[in-house]
Amino acid sequence: MSHKVKRQKSSMASSFERWVNKILNIRLSASAITMIVIAYAIFLFGGGLFTIIVPIFPPYIDNSFLFIYPELASQFISDTIIAATLYVMGFVGLLALYQSTKYAYKPRQAYMTAIAGVSLLLMAYIFLESILVIKIS
Repeated sequence: MSHKVKRQKSSMASSFERWVNKILNIRLSASAITMIVIAYAIFLFGGGLFTIIVPIFPPYIDNSFLFIYPELASQFISDTIIAATLYVMGFVGLLALYQSTKYAYKPRQAYMTAIAGVSLLLMAYIFLESILVIKIS
């Protein structure tokens, strides 16, 4: 091998090593790690893994479009999206409730934030329960 080719090969290896070292030495903040864990949990709770593993079939039964699969044994992609969205809505409601506790010196803002949090949390719970009732019956 010529000297130029050896130099290019060693430089590519060292640039790859630098790239790998940068990735391995990334320091994420606690809030970033928390958000990644919460997103992963919502993905799992919403049925994302099931949607990836099980083959997808069209959401048409008897020539009618369905958003929610009528049985518990399977689901459409829309089931996953709806469930994950409702879980996010519930989580945002919990965050709003938590934020309302920080406004003790502003009672009106604390009350409004608490009402928003409770309403989001209740809506998410009611919608998830109604979807479950649709799937069971």
